[in-house]
Amino acid sequence: MKKIRLFTPGPCAVPEEVLLEMARPFEHHRTDWFKNYMRDAAEKLKQVMCTNNDVVIITGSGTAAAEGAIIGCNPPGSKLLTLEAGKFGQRWGEIAQQFGIPVTRVAIDWGAPPTPELVAEHLKRDAAITSVMVVHSETSTATACDLEAIGAVVKNAGKLLLVDGITSVGALPVRPDEWGVDVLITGAQKSLMLPPGLGFAAVSLRARKVIEGAKPQHAYYLSFARALSSADEHDTPYTPAHLLVRGLCKALEILLDEGLEHVWKRVAAMAAATRAAGEAIGLKVFSQRPSDSVTALVPPEGVTVKDLRNELEKRYGIQSAGGQDQLKGKIFRLGHMGYLDEMDTVLSIAALEQSLHKLGHSFPLGAGVTAAQKVLAERL
Repeated sequence: MKKIRLFTPGPCAVPEEVLLEMARPFEHHRTDWFKNYMRDAAEKLKQVMCTNNDVVIITGSGTAAAEGAIIGCNPPGSKLLTLEAGKFGQRWGEIAQQFGIPVTRVAIDWGAPPTPELVAEHLKRDAAITSVMVVHSETSTATACDLEAIGAVVKNAGKLLLVDGITSVGALPVRPDEWGVDVLITGAQKSLMLPPGLGFAAVSLRARKVIEGAKPQHAYYLSFARALSSADEHDTPYTPAHLLVRGLCKALEILLDEGLEHVWKRVAAMAAATRAAGEAIGLKVFSQRPSDSVTALVPPEGVTVKDLRNELEKRYGIQSAGGQDQLKGKIFRLGHMGYLDEMDTVLSIAALEQSLHKLGHSFPLGAGVTAAQKVLAERL
């Protein structure tokens, strides 16, 4: 018997209550039945995203929401600055180029975070820049930036700030209204505990004015102007993934019942425990400024990422993630998002120890679990 245990940084484990909610009989989407779910989802999303701004729900992934935001917030005459410290930071620059948006793409060493000083330098150098896009938690490198400090720089410069919060919303403290974030983007399959298929964006009044004033619109399906207009009526411009919206209401209810402050504390403790365990058994933490939503570890000499991930899945059903692009074969990643708690973390570390032991890595068995337990005892 093998139980599937999702420790990937998306899709993440989904609570049984959410899956059952989506299995119930459903009605047509152009009805008050659906609009009531949209109204409930939007209100709960505002609470989870810590914002009073308008929220749009996009049928598509977080990338769909990001694409719509990039296009909508950068009409003709705009110029975008992207800070690219990993796979997803690069994606946002690529999207801008794909749609002919003038963009300054700043490459940053993978594993290092974008800094407020770097943002300030580029804004000072180029007055034509009208918006900045940054990844709060770069999933590919398990690295988080100081979003609050970056937000202060961008706000003082009078520019729009677009933030990829896909692996930070619901896992890390994010306060977009206080930090000057104009568009905060996230996705369903991470900390919001749903299967893939929905993207979300909280849009400030300032960003909305830019989006609605853009003529012509260079997006159709992903038009934020249409999405915002429909959201005002608790609806969507096109056919929605309405069962996912229904499940979203239940998933958000679970998060809010736990309390966001407690969720952030729990996720931080699980991440700290995993980092401590890794170091105790001879695995280096890759990131220079680790994110709490996902941990990237470097396997010891003599053990390949492929063999380690295969052993974890074959023996224990634990699905992890490898490195992407330049990090392929160099790191493996364990997520701390979704339907996971501290005992799941202990289980994953015990399985990691057993797998490394079988693959010939020498270390004191139990050292990782002991280190993790100490961190959890102190933090929770």
